[in-house]
Order: sequence, then C-alpha cells, then structure tokens
Amino acid sequence: MTKPFLGPFRPALSITRRAALPLIAAFALAGCGSLGTNSSSTSKPVAGADIHVMTSGGFTAAYNDLRPEFERSSGRSVKTAYGASMGNADDSIPSRLARNEPADVVILARPALDALVAQGKVVPGSQVDLVRSSIGFAVRKGAPRPDISTVDALKRTLIAAPSIAYSASASGTYYETELLKKLGIEDQVKPKSKRILSERVGSVVARGDAALGLQQVSELLPIAGIDYIGPLPAEVQRVTVFSAGVATGSKQPDAARQLIRYLNSPAAAPTIAKTGLEPLPAR
Repeated sequence: MTKPFLGPFRPALSITRRAALPLIAAFALAGCGSLGTNSSSTSKPVAGADIHVMTSGGFTAAYNDLRPEFERSSGRSVKTAYGASMGNADDSIPSRLARNEPADVVILARPALDALVAQGKVVPGSQVDLVRSSIGFAVRKGAPRPDISTVDALKRTLIAAPSIAYSASASGTYYETELLKKLGIEDQVKPKSKRILSERVGSVVARGDAALGLQQVSELLPIAGIDYIGPLPAEVQRVTVFSAGVATGSKQPDAARQLIRYLNSPAAAPTIAKTGLEPLPAR
C-alpha cells in the first residue's frame, strides 16, 4: 500500500539542530519584507493590535501548532477563524469575507485564493504557496480496513461501502465532480455519498454516521476515533497547494506579511511535515 507523504521530517533532531530552530524562527520573523505588490500600501500598522487569520482545514493542524511560536516570537496576538476554502456555508472563508469579517491573512487552497484575488478580497501578488496536500481515506477506529492501494481496489471499496462522507471543500469537489467519473462508478456510488458542511469528515466517520470518509490527509490525521487507511492511488490522486495571502481589508498588512513569511520559513517545515503535508520552500 502506498504510504502518505509525511515530508522530510525526521523524528530525532540533533540537539544542535533543535537549538538552532528558535534562531531560524527569529530571523524569519524579523525579515518581513515585501510579499507582492502591496509593499507600498499606505496602511499604518496599529501597535499591539491583533492579527486576524482565516484558515481552511487542510492547513489547520500545522497552523495550530505553529501559531503559539509566532505569538511568542513576534509579541503579537493572533485571532483565528476557520472555514472551508470554497462553497457557500456560513463559515466558509468566501462567506466570511463577503460579510466583511476582520481578516489580515487568509490561508486556503490556491485556486480558491486566486478567485478571491479576482474578486478584490486578497491583494494581488501577495499569494505565497505554503504546502502540498494529498487526499486520503479513513474508517471508524477498529473497523475492517478496506483496500485502496490500487485503482481497481479503490473502485471495489467504494462500490462495497454502505456510506461515504466527503468534504464540502477542495477534496470533496474533486470527489464529486471528477474522481467518480474517472473511476466510472458515479451512478453506483454518488447516491450513497454525503457532502459534509462545517464539520470534519473524520468526526462523521468516528461517530458511525459514514462507513468511509475522504478528505485531505492533514484533516484526517488529528481526528480521534478513526483509523487512517491511506491516500488515493497515485493515478487518481489530486494534490492541492494551500497558500496564504494578504486580505485587501487588512489593518495590519506588514504584520500579515510577517506571519506568512514565518509559515513559509525553514523553521516551520518540520512541524508542517508532521501533520501530513509537504512544506514548500520559500521563494
């Protein structure tokens, strides 16, 4: 069975490397240079004001682990709103921005981020790619682990599953609009598939409301009560890039860039890799 990519993280860092990471983080936080065309913005930062972040599920586990270090190193407080990259659920990032909820940084699937740029919600050129994310499957803890190691095995598993849960964001959009068609089983499988709004797919599977769940690997791994069974086969895998950008309504554009630079720094990479994501190098 293909194993999920867990990035370049090595479980045992040397003492020297562990000692160096805070220094790397400090340099990353200090160098908050321009990210995109808004470097000449006339907005003035408010000393000590909170930074407001909106992040989608794919990057949430990594972000939650990284945020405390940024707050300690920068002396700034970060307030967070969570939501899907796309869709019209009340708590999705597009819906939150449409209501003019406060936002300095948005983190979501790159296609959805670019759509927000086109809508005037994110500063053009401020987009920074943070990670690559793969799609995987999970079952309720202790349940039989179905075979999804090949395309044919995946087809048999989906046909046999009594119920399937999928997300309302990037991975779910791929599942319902492309994957089932590619596999040639849409008519058999889609009627027993349920699109999950405003909740993790793993949580639905954990309580037994679906026999099989599909979502970004990084969104499945933190959920208690499920067993992660592996990623989609490479032939039908859809890798999504999650990226950050500066909201056009940001009251703290310089601080927003500082946070994005930290999330894209070498110091953040080991933490990101542990959550099942592939960190992308800073450019």
